[in-house]
Amino acid sequence: MITSLLTRTDFDSYDDFAANYTFNIPKDFNFGFDIVDAISAKDPDRRAVVWCNDAGAERFFSMRDMTRLSNQAANFFAAQGIGKGDFVMLILKRRWQYWPAVVGLHKLGAVAIPATALLTKKDIVYRCKAANVKMIVAVNEPNVRAAIESASEEFAIPVKAFVEHKGEAGWLDFDAGLAAASDVFARPADAACGEDMMLLYFTSGTTGMPKMVAHNHLYPLGHIATARYWQRCQTNGLHFTIAETGWAKTAWGKLYGQWIAGSAVMVYDFDQFNANKILRVIEKHGVTTFCAPPTMYRYFIKENLKAYDFSKLAWCVVAGEPLNPEVFEQFKAATGFELREGYGQTELTVALATFPWMTPKPGSMGRPAPGYDIDIIDDNGRSCEVGEEGQIVVRTDKRKPFGIFNGYYHDDALTTKVWNNGVYYTGDTAWRDADGYYWFVGRVDDVIKSSGYRIGPFEVESALLEHPAVLECAVTGVPDEERGAVVKATVVLAKGHAASNELKKELQSHVKRVTAPYKYPRIIEFVTELPKTISGKIRRVEIRAKDKA
Repeated sequence: MITSLLTRTDFDSYDDFAANYTFNIPKDFNFGFDIVDAISAKDPDRRAVVWCNDAGAERFFSMRDMTRLSNQAANFFAAQGIGKGDFVMLILKRRWQYWPAVVGLHKLGAVAIPATALLTKKDIVYRCKAANVKMIVAVNEPNVRAAIESASEEFAIPVKAFVEHKGEAGWLDFDAGLAAASDVFARPADAACGEDMMLLYFTSGTTGMPKMVAHNHLYPLGHIATARYWQRCQTNGLHFTIAETGWAKTAWGKLYGQWIAGSAVMVYDFDQFNANKILRVIEKHGVTTFCAPPTMYRYFIKENLKAYDFSKLAWCVVAGEPLNPEVFEQFKAATGFELREGYGQTELTVALATFPWMTPKPGSMGRPAPGYDIDIIDDNGRSCEVGEEGQIVVRTDKRKPFGIFNGYYHDDALTTKVWNNGVYYTGDTAWRDADGYYWFVGRVDDVIKSSGYRIGPFEVESALLEHPAVLECAVTGVPDEERGAVVKATVVLAKGHAASNELKKELQSHVKRVTAPYKYPRIIEFVTELPKTISGKIRRVEIRAKDKA
């Protein structure tokens, strides 16, 4: 499949990859028909999904199964009055039903809104009103049901369906409806394709209300680079990205690029993260490529990694937040794998990464993905010199990369604010070294200006995380009349360590030793947990607001 989409699939170097990675753009491309059904017709028994849960249940789905089930899903949705352009919210956690449902919506031409099960009534009302949601398909759990039913009092949701239905009044039985629907679904004459909207993601809102990120039907093609050339998904391999289906990370690692590259996806349906159980899933099912956020790797390195059989595992990558060099070194020492970092946003596919032809530099995001014209600019729009900090931007005046979003739905003003004059402003700051590698500093709003210095929180956080007493931390600036701002560290201690003035001084001295002395946190606050978004990202804005109060 991948050979028909790319003019070349193998490359000799990063420079060769960056210069010669080009597409044969399919006409009227629709992932459901042109990838799922095409693979099913050619190789029906190829694995698509390997699914398991904590209760010991396992299910295995072939590409033939996915064609059949997605056709049934499309017919079931159509029977509920869902048509092209309608919005359907999927709150399915890691249930296997997500895959037939989302592909069925793609075939039908409806717009899928993947959403997390952590949404509150307020969150659901906001999303339903903003997108005029016509239907919700959800997991049958008390907190989810309560949130949706209470939200229905403010926004009349036309259709609600449960997976694992237990006879609840007012809810359709998705599983029964799926099983009863016809498994034949012909491609409509006006099938959604190309620039038509396919997905609508609500960002996690670290600084305000979630934005509606709209992606079109060409979006899956952007994830070929994500899966084949960063994650190194193998033909007949099994790729495991840890993500709930409510987040864009699922699109990055559990569906589009993986199937195009020839790999099945591993889905472990769990509620509570447990490092040992994750590692056992990798071992038992013979996972070949793996992706997880740095936070999870921090827990993995506390396990006896040599006790696991990773003989099938060939490649490990990391994304979601910056990787601390200490985690890189410890994981490599225990497993031999060099973690390959990738950078992107809900608005993008992988935009920067440490690709196979590159030597990893611990803590670096790598170099630009092909198709992405990346630059770092200062406040005046000037391209920054080597070593100079500025904002990461994507230049789109000469070429628009596959996978970049269409814009923010129903918010032209915000779209224009971040994407104007052929430049998309990511809101992230970084610097570039002499080899062209990019190094993350922080969000534009997170950079601390103290006594004339610009201090990125990531470097200070990385230093603190090297200390055995620190489990998690967030670095922010506190207003100061003399210095403008001083550095503050909000710290969650590791098990076996207690807060004390002595420990504060020890952590301050530690940061002075491993970074420049002016970067050390003059204020340290010990807490039991950090404020986070529902996607697990630290809300530094909340810490700053508390300090200003």
